[in-house]
Amino acid sequence: MALDEYKRKRDFKKTAEPAPGRRKKSGKKLSFVIQKHDATRLHYDFRLEWKGVLLSWAVTRGPSLNPKDKRLAVRTEDHPIAYGDFEGIIPEGEYGGGTVMLWDQGEWLPENDISEGLKKGSLKFTLKGARLQGKWALVRMHTPDKRENWLLIKEKDEYANIRKKAETFLDEWSFSVASGRKMEGIAKSQNTWSSKKGKKETASTKAKSKTGAADVKKLAKKFSGVQLATLVDKPPQGKNWIHEIKFDGYRLLGLVSGGHVILKTRNGLDWTEKFPAIAQSLSQINAKDAVIDMEAVITDEKGRTSFQGLQNALREKENERIVAYAFDLLYIDGKDMTGLGLLERKEKLGSLLKKSKNAASILYSDHIAQDGEKMLANSCKMDLEGIISKDANSKYSTGRQKNWLKSKCTKRQEFIIIGMMAARSGGRDLGALYLGYYKGRKLSYAGKVGTGFTMKSAEDLAKKLKKMKSEKSIFIRNEMEDVPVQEYKSIHWVKPELLCEIEFTEWTDSEHIRHPSFQGLREDKSAKAVKHETPEKIKPVSSGKLILEGVEITHPER
Repeated sequence: MALDEYKRKRDFKKTAEPAPGRRKKSGKKLSFVIQKHDATRLHYDFRLEWKGVLLSWAVTRGPSLNPKDKRLAVRTEDHPIAYGDFEGIIPEGEYGGGTVMLWDQGEWLPENDISEGLKKGSLKFTLKGARLQGKWALVRMHTPDKRENWLLIKEKDEYANIRKKAETFLDEWSFSVASGRKMEGIAKSQNTWSSKKGKKETASTKAKSKTGAADVKKLAKKFSGVQLATLVDKPPQGKNWIHEIKFDGYRLLGLVSGGHVILKTRNGLDWTEKFPAIAQSLSQINAKDAVIDMEAVITDEKGRTSFQGLQNALREKENERIVAYAFDLLYIDGKDMTGLGLLERKEKLGSLLKKSKNAASILYSDHIAQDGEKMLANSCKMDLEGIISKDANSKYSTGRQKNWLKSKCTKRQEFIIIGMMAARSGGRDLGALYLGYYKGRKLSYAGKVGTGFTMKSAEDLAKKLKKMKSEKSIFIRNEMEDVPVQEYKSIHWVKPELLCEIEFTEWTDSEHIRHPSFQGLREDKSAKAVKHETPEKIKPVSSGKLILEGVEITHPER
């Protein structure tokens, strides 16, 4: 199909869609886009770049991750490449009139000859999108209908999901992959197209565009790190300290400007797509722009956070269950808050969240100013991870500081996976993981863990580790003296890059861990930062002072 058909159906003086320009040559990477389109009836437009145009199909019920679902995909006219960036309104009365959302974007890799596949009616390909991944197929149906009817089918691979209903999957991703807006938000914006800039722009949205995608990236550069707490053996005492629950999840820095959102991990990874409900809530914050420090968690029926539960929810894409507890405000409406005292920042944060009625997935993390030791004892009774104690007057400073102190109920930290052992019985893919940590610049053996896995997590982890195989042993035999010779010979060594979180009872004299239990992977941290975590001894003195490792700290914020 040529772009003549596309042009014939549209009056570009009335519609916001891009007019065809000169055809672009396909580069090394071929793009794909899926646009949610609320026209006469709601459907999803599936488009694949090929020979300077976007081959297009209208998928009536939207894509499904279940290989058993065969989704009707009606072939439509080719669209210009520029259409892959279009999000906005097609006026009523015009062809395809209604709201258009950018639902997914990415790269596609054909697995057969495309021209031949179009002729024969069979296309097989891999998608590398923000939302759709893995192997897919388009198969043409043999029907007397004048329309070209195809079927869009998810093929069986690690990205397929037979348990989740397609409707649930589509509902979870109900906002734009580009702007974070829902359909109703796009409908209100009345966007039009600027052919010179290739961006959506009107008088009413120019200001928002300027403080949108570009400005949120500027914020991400300015706020490149988070403040970290120092591990101590017990909470500090004194009126200047407040105490918060220590959450068992993923630390995130949430940045928003003009409705555009970025969720960054403590190491600067962009995890916006991992937490769609949190991203959507952040886009609805009642502020022009903001930077919020928070933790993404799953809570059980008793209100306890669970890192394993969070891992399971992410793996099963049960994103609607994940919420964020916000505990600090770094920036709002053009003003840097990091120089203010903690209580003043928290007061402004609480006020912001109260005003943000549509930010349901972001909750305020409250605090108490009572006895920290009592709060820790109560937290441990409730099977929580511990508490964070903070100097109420301290400024916000990135890196590990002495004005934020963490006290834990159990010993728990990250380790580097350096090897694996297959299970000897029970049908599980994984028997044990072998763990390491850094002593200075040298990698040291920490022990092995064989509990805490589910059948599914063991299967997924074994697949991941097999792809990370190391051709040489990570440790020589005498560095693992407590491992029997035959067991040592059976270890499948892996590159020391992947981290996991382990709960254990104690460190032995030989600096190995006892009674470990696997809690989940930590993909948000660096292997080089993993070391033997030792709590610093704390001795309270007069109000506002403390002693760490024998040194009196009168102003922890310094």
